[in-house]
Amino acid sequence: MKLLVPALAELDHYAEALRRGGYFPDNIRREVSAREELAKIDADPASFVALLDDRDAKAGPVTLPDGSTVKRLPGYRRWIWDDGDSGGDGGGFCGHIGFRWQPGASMLPPYVLGHIGYAVVPWKRGRGYATRALALLLPEARKEGLAHVDLTTDPDNIPSQKVIAANGGTLVERFTTTDAHGGGEMLRWRIML
Repeated sequence: MKLLVPALAELDHYAEALRRGGYFPDNIRREVSAREELAKIDADPASFVALLDDRDAKAGPVTLPDGSTVKRLPGYRRWIWDDGDSGGDGGGFCGHIGFRWQPGASMLPPYVLGHIGYAVVPWKRGRGYATRALALLLPEARKEGLAHVDLTTDPDNIPSQKVIAANGGTLVERFTTTDAHGGGEMLRWRIML
């Protein structure tokens, strides 16, 4: 398993995962985020792929679940890719992991729930892809000079909590998100770098 910089050569695999359903680029905005990304892929595939590696925050504002927009942070997404035959399905696209940061600071603005987010396609869950992807991403996060990274989970998302704990994460707090994020209860985890 490896992390791939998104590229046009693999874009069809990513788009197919979005079309297949149950996999979302944004775990909060779910189906809406999948439809938005498919529309961007259809409109301009090359631009879509280029903006998935956005270390200069050129992609413009981010739309929050309540429809408000906020300043984008530098960040990038990597595709979780299996070259082998893990589980008999021929490998290929397994999901994504994304990293965003505030230059010069380990803390994030209040409108950003965490530094790292990830999702694995439903048909490949339970095989350790998210755990391995997070382990592969942490050395890259260290290069940004951060003291730690924060990740958030729903209180009932035990698989994601296990992924974070397996990578050295500890529970920092239980909190209620802002109205812009739906006002739901979340858990904040921290991995020291």
